[in-house]
Amino acid sequence: MFDRLTTDRLNWILIIGVILFIIEIAFFQGGMIFSALFCGCMIYVGKKYFDHLWGKIVFWIGVIGFIFAILNTLAVRFLLVAIIVSFIIDYSKSKKEAVVIKPRFSVNEEGMSDAVISVKPLFKHKIFGDQFTDDAAYQWRDVNIHGGFGDRIIDLSNTVLPQDTAVISIRHIMGNIEIYVPYELEVSIHHSSIFGRAHLLGKHDMKLTNQSISYQTVHYGDTTLPRIKIVTSLFSGDIEVKRI
Repeated sequence: MFDRLTTDRLNWILIIGVILFIIEIAFFQGGMIFSALFCGCMIYVGKKYFDHLWGKIVFWIGVIGFIFAILNTLAVRFLLVAIIVSFIIDYSKSKKEAVVIKPRFSVNEEGMSDAVISVKPLFKHKIFGDQFTDDAAYQWRDVNIHGGFGDRIIDLSNTVLPQDTAVISIRHIMGNIEIYVPYELEVSIHHSSIFGRAHLLGKHDMKLTNQSISYQTVHYGDTTLPRIKIVTSLFSGDIEVKRI
């Protein structure tokens, strides 16, 4: 259904949604938004102690509260109504006239095509729950994900990295990130955090408050050596990168 929604229309819907979101914070004390953040914290705590009965209770109360809090915000209610109305308008237009889509090729592209294959990502985008690499050997694929709540653990000792630069990019809301790096690998780390701590190859930043930090090993610039580039961002949580 979303292929019927034009980019311009979607951009306007998102802009108005952001404006309503700001209005709700400015004039309505952001009650539902703070409730959603509180429920998100309950979800995180409940997930960490999900093996206990009280952890399960806290988790599901947090999930239900989070859903109701989000649905009760002006911005989300507007987005839902706007998207539904937009789909109805597009559907009515499609019933009146069929849309024919034809590919356009430049002179150089005609008669030429690249053979491409679908590559399964190492991690999926996941709002809730932990993610980690296999304990057994696995095939490496660059990581580019965003997530909500939970931990992300990547062990590079169980895979073979490519000859060029391997990349790990993680954008996360709340949780910890742990990355285990072999000793023969050169490393570049760029990390930003609103609240949290960082333990990066022996360097310790015990209080990160709306900060960005960057480290790299001495020989990272040598293109003949295997290397990994790590780019991470956290709203709240710790990151640890260490040798193994």
